[in-house]
Amino acid sequence: CFGFPLSIFFIVINEFCERFSYYGMKAVLILYFKYFLHWEDNFATAIYHTFVALCYLTPILGAIIADSWLGKFKTIVYLSIVYTIGQAVLSVGSVNDLTDHNRDGSPDNVALHIALSMIGLILIALGTGGIKPCVSAFGGDQFEDDQEKQRSTFFSLFYLSINAGSLLSTIVTPNLRATECGIHTKQRCYPLAFGVPAILMAVALVVFIIGSKMYKKVKPQGNIMLQVSKCVGFAIKNRFRHRSKEFPKREHWLDWASEKYDKQLIAQTKMVLKVLFLYIPLPMFWALFDQQGSRWTLQATSMNGDFGILVQPDQMQIVNPILIVIMVPVVDSLVYPLIKKCKINFTPLKKMTVGMFLASMAFVAAALVQVQIDKTYPVFPAAGHTQVRLINLGVAPATVQFQPQLQSVDVAPNEATGYMTFETSKLQSLHITSLSLNKTESLKLLEGQRYTLAFKWGLQHIRSNLTLDNVTSKPEEGKSLVRFINNYPFPVNVTMDDMAFGVLSPLSVSNYSAFQNKKGSFIIRASMPLGTCTVLSKKFGFGSAYTISVDDCTNYRLNVTYYEDIAPNTVHMAWQIPQYFLLTCGEVVFSVTGLEFSYSQAPSNMKSVLQAGWLLTVAVGNIIVLIVAGASTLNKQWAEYVLFAALLLVVCVIFAIMASFYTYVDPNEIEAQFSEEKKKDKKDQDDSEKEAEADSRM
Repeated sequence: CFGFPLSIFFIVINEFCERFSYYGMKAVLILYFKYFLHWEDNFATAIYHTFVALCYLTPILGAIIADSWLGKFKTIVYLSIVYTIGQAVLSVGSVNDLTDHNRDGSPDNVALHIALSMIGLILIALGTGGIKPCVSAFGGDQFEDDQEKQRSTFFSLFYLSINAGSLLSTIVTPNLRATECGIHTKQRCYPLAFGVPAILMAVALVVFIIGSKMYKKVKPQGNIMLQVSKCVGFAIKNRFRHRSKEFPKREHWLDWASEKYDKQLIAQTKMVLKVLFLYIPLPMFWALFDQQGSRWTLQATSMNGDFGILVQPDQMQIVNPILIVIMVPVVDSLVYPLIKKCKINFTPLKKMTVGMFLASMAFVAAALVQVQIDKTYPVFPAAGHTQVRLINLGVAPATVQFQPQLQSVDVAPNEATGYMTFETSKLQSLHITSLSLNKTESLKLLEGQRYTLAFKWGLQHIRSNLTLDNVTSKPEEGKSLVRFINNYPFPVNVTMDDMAFGVLSPLSVSNYSAFQNKKGSFIIRASMPLGTCTVLSKKFGFGSAYTISVDDCTNYRLNVTYYEDIAPNTVHMAWQIPQYFLLTCGEVVFSVTGLEFSYSQAPSNMKSVLQAGWLLTVAVGNIIVLIVAGASTLNKQWAEYVLFAALLLVVCVIFAIMASFYTYVDPNEIEAQFSEEKKKDKKDQDDSEKEAEADSRM
């Protein structure tokens, strides 16, 4: 088909579906841990990075199975089945109604959901990691030796399918998660967000199997990684056996393997180990890079996602693949030629150093954004303290004294104070004075809680109502809280859209109700003996809490007053774009260059060893994050960002020093020398055999 083997189209479609499945599931994973399993941020981050680390450790296992035992085709099929089962198990584990027997909206057996989720993730890690080194190589096997141009085009299509799958899934699955579904109670739709990737993985498997008869299947030929490992192991063991001074030293410690392995394998292993040594500092880059899906997504949950359309926190990850598509051609066709024109020797290792520096600066930018976010967080009372706010619902000004003589506050009509903090044991009562009327309110307050005192001047007395707010944290997932207070002299039944707040007696306060913000307004409806009045609500900010006073009605239009209890998220998600830009620029000059450098310095038959080493650096980077997340005693998230930035900066300096001592080699030249030597040895051997044959005839 257009000069291509028809089989490769099945492989490209398979890769698109598999990448959609993986990135779609991964995009919503951290929020699933936080909001469904109710894990705190550090633990959720640790488990997330454990999973990612496992996904990058298993490719080594997959490569060994494919090259030494099953072959690429069978390995892809068997592990894809494992992968599909894992996605299905994870989707089932996220079904709230599975154990919600009392139908209260919360799972009754959280342990079962956790167990199913962990089993699903382990199977997914085995599947996605195991097939990772096989699919692209299997695609390359479909071409003949004279189809180099078509093979190159295939790899371009292959990586395009990866980016397309990643991009599309990062848009789709967060939107699926944001919808509400359920049999008994409506919850965030994690089953759908995980179910669609599971279906796509099943499609990927079916498509791959359909093309089975068209594939060229190369038999397993042994795994070079095992040969290298055995060579290194024998050299170390042999050197240990001959450690006494009576044995002469050898030029390189790997030369101790020469008794068992040929010179070419030893020389190639030396080249590989030389590159692998440079890999030692690289995990620190990945430790920062992979936090896009964990810490940065959690950061976005505390921000304003209104871009005209509502952007979910987990959708901000899409900035990275979009910028990759833009930045790769810009850097290759504009930045690098410009640097070359300035006669700057911008070697691959220097590019990688710059990439690490840019990633470090990305986390400095993330820390600056976090500082601004922290300023918007409400301060809740600590142990031994209580907070009280005042709302004057009357038409006359009032003065409130906190007894015994702690503080005196003036409150204007239809105004509210902020939350004032007091030592719980010292605050005994408060005295309200409005015009000629007085009232003393005795207080019995709980530690660590917030209270609202609503009061109103009347003709004969002051009426008041002290209410426990029962809110100890800012609303999460971009939701808002709202409650109503009845400022009428008779009972009122209040609703907001389909949320019922019940019948409120005069000056009584409803409980808070959480709701998801929408683009339009809500309809507030108050039913009373005189009739029903309505009004459209104001636009509530993300993460806000409001008390709404139902005041009066004019021509069936309800008059209400809004009192802000918790300020909305005022830092916009757009402020994350600079940190994504810096990190993506770092990725372009680090990751792309790193792979090119590795391949240019590796012998032709050793590229899979370096690929395994490269993937191993990603796994170790994620292990670093889970260690820091588990052991960190830093209370402020911005401080952790600064810590990671500082660590990468130090590693960047170390890598620059290591790189300055590296000598670039040409593996093809070295292999050509060995090839010439082999030809010469064979010629000498043939000549010797001819001479021996001639002598025997004589």
